[in-house]
Amino acid sequence: MRSTVRLLSPVFLAVISVIFLIPFAFLLLTAAKTQAEAGQLEFSLPTRWVLIDNFRQAIEARDYMLVTAFINSTIITVASVAIMVVLGAMVAYVLQRRPSKWTKVADVLILSGLIIPPAVVPTVWVLQQLSLFKTLQGMVLIEVAFGLSFCILLFRAFIATIPRELDEAAIIDGASPLRVFFSIIFPLLRSVIVTVIVIQSVNVFNDFVNPLYFLPGDENATVQLTLFNFQSQYSTSYHLLFADILLITIPPLIMFMFFNRRIVEGLTAGAVKG
Repeated sequence: MRSTVRLLSPVFLAVISVIFLIPFAFLLLTAAKTQAEAGQLEFSLPTRWVLIDNFRQAIEARDYMLVTAFINSTIITVASVAIMVVLGAMVAYVLQRRPSKWTKVADVLILSGLIIPPAVVPTVWVLQQLSLFKTLQGMVLIEVAFGLSFCILLFRAFIATIPRELDEAAIIDGASPLRVFFSIIFPLLRSVIVTVIVIQSVNVFNDFVNPLYFLPGDENATVQLTLFNFQSQYSTSYHLLFADILLITIPPLIMFMFFNRRIVEGLTAGAVKG
């Protein structure tokens, strides 16, 4: 059995590599071609590499819409992920350390956040009543609401492995509940925090549906909405379309390349420690 697994592992890795690398290679080669060559949609090397020039044209298109989109996406991502990390860790700590009659209600709400799909029309109405529709602040709250349940479950599983004696010793020394959390517990959540930051940053940065519904308007464009605009306005300019896709793909790809090991550690920390 073990020999079979050892034999299949390299084959599996090779298949997965082909599945992911071939589309990325096609994307890179098409983005480096001229408009005439890119329009043929062939998997071939460009006769003349114009990748940098295509990047420049993609950035300058529609009065530097891509730059505005990167700024908006960065603001939304940083703000929403910061809130999810702090708020998710605090809620998970309270639910794990101080169970009460409301804990089961909170568990149902958290699981509902993972299972029940969002209702667009009521959410738009709520944002309009709060004067947050078509605003970055409203979009941040939307992303937090949709991603908080996953963060709470991840933090709670890890906090369950932290000995309660640490809390009790800090309380005996006179530490307040907030100081116990931020001085003792929060630093121990480093691996899970990195996991949440990377996963949620990629999810928020690559989100297309929520900004489409809750953040319309060119001044509020996000990176995925620029791709939608490129598909509709530059349907024959495949070199610019693929250059835009490549520019949007680079930031999440870099994050996964540098933090992939930390992501696995954070996801398995609650199951390994004991």
